[in-house]
Amino acid sequence: MNREELKQIIRGVSVAVPTPFDKDYRLDLAAATDLTQWWVSQGLGASNSMIKLCSAWGQGPDISDDEWPHLVRTVVNAGGPGVNVMCGLKSKDTLRTIEDAKIAQDMGANSLQIELPYNHAPNQDQYVKHFTMISDAIDIGIMIYNTYWFGVAPIEPETMHRLEDAEHVAAVKWNYPDPDGYDKMREFSDTFNVIDNSGQHARCFKNGGAGIVSAFAPAYPAHDLKVADLLADGKYDEAEAMVDAEDAALGPVRAKISATGGGYRMAKGMMDIVGHPTGPPRLPTEPLNDEEMAALRAAMEKLGWV
Repeated sequence: MNREELKQIIRGVSVAVPTPFDKDYRLDLAAATDLTQWWVSQGLGASNSMIKLCSAWGQGPDISDDEWPHLVRTVVNAGGPGVNVMCGLKSKDTLRTIEDAKIAQDMGANSLQIELPYNHAPNQDQYVKHFTMISDAIDIGIMIYNTYWFGVAPIEPETMHRLEDAEHVAAVKWNYPDPDGYDKMREFSDTFNVIDNSGQHARCFKNGGAGIVSAFAPAYPAHDLKVADLLADGKYDEAEAMVDAEDAALGPVRAKISATGGGYRMAKGMMDIVGHPTGPPRLPTEPLNDEEMAALRAAMEKLGWV
């Protein structure tokens, strides 16, 4: 596929889904099948969203290189023809990233989230070489994840322009260390889809953006799918009102939960509450305790999600 075709896939809501484990912390592929079929029935994985596997929110760093290809294949098969499945790849050197990208493609993923290769402290020239080589090796889409907070330089607008010939680079998951620099996305948003990763959804779309990131859509997809539709239609005030209501209800609970352990365990708690459990997080992270679950349930009830 070319970039314009891939941009029709990497847009809307990027939904980081939790990875299901059984009580012994083993990958639960049967649960992954059931969960995927439910997510698809709720509208995820269609033309306005991606079911994203192996991201940090989905405990991607905890999934072994032997496990994640089976997870991707299972979700693709369960989702059926045309489902949009994105696979998050861990930060590795260029050659191993290409190997992983080819595996994800072979397993049926139609797009990838690829972090900056932060372990190598790259410069902008090396970013161009890294992502161009990956693009040249595959046929599916790439969303660059601008993970500068791991101590490396952010990918810059001029670098994105230098990637215009990397046909399979279709999007960037965008944030920027200088708040005033966020709007630099205007310099390339006509070429690449920009997926907001800063919580500034309306600002992103006003600058030509095409999508948002969601941590909570796995439990209640209708909310963020509606937000994305409103943004795409230019109804920014309505979209922001929905986001503000969500933040008001879930923000305080999330802050408390994140202060005592991995934030992604909140996503697992939410799935328990809506009746589609994904099992425990892998140790050393612990599940939510009874008090945390009660507070989370109350917040979700306030939103009308349960």
